[in-house]
Amino acid sequence: MANVTDTTELDALVEHWLTVPDLVEVLDVDLRHVRKLLDTRALVAVRRGERNVVSVPADFVQDRKVVESLAGTVTVLSDAGYNDAELIGWLFTPDETLPGTPIEALRTGRKTEIRRRAQALAW
Repeated sequence: MANVTDTTELDALVEHWLTVPDLVEVLDVDLRHVRKLLDTRALVAVRRGERNVVSVPADFVQDRKVVESLAGTVTVLSDAGYNDAELIGWLFTPDETLPGTPIEALRTGRKTEIRRRAQALAW
């Protein structure tokens, strides 16, 4: 998915979102730690809703931790020129050749295949 221009398209792909306060609670960390995760791009977020709230897809968290292979995949997609909304869209777009979505594959430990596909996007 390229050229995601607003969160309406993302809302059709991402079922559940977490706000920064939600992340503090779910990850059981302080606000400073959540901001560091966002600053270092271990997590990516978009602004959503009427109040333009910073939100992260809930599937980026698994077992009260950030999905381990997410940060590296975010880096590869960013290097391919994807902005945060576009890379979230790519991670949540169903792909029948997987099957499922790239984020589902990452959550089940299939990072090599997803990173290979993400690297191919840069070419």
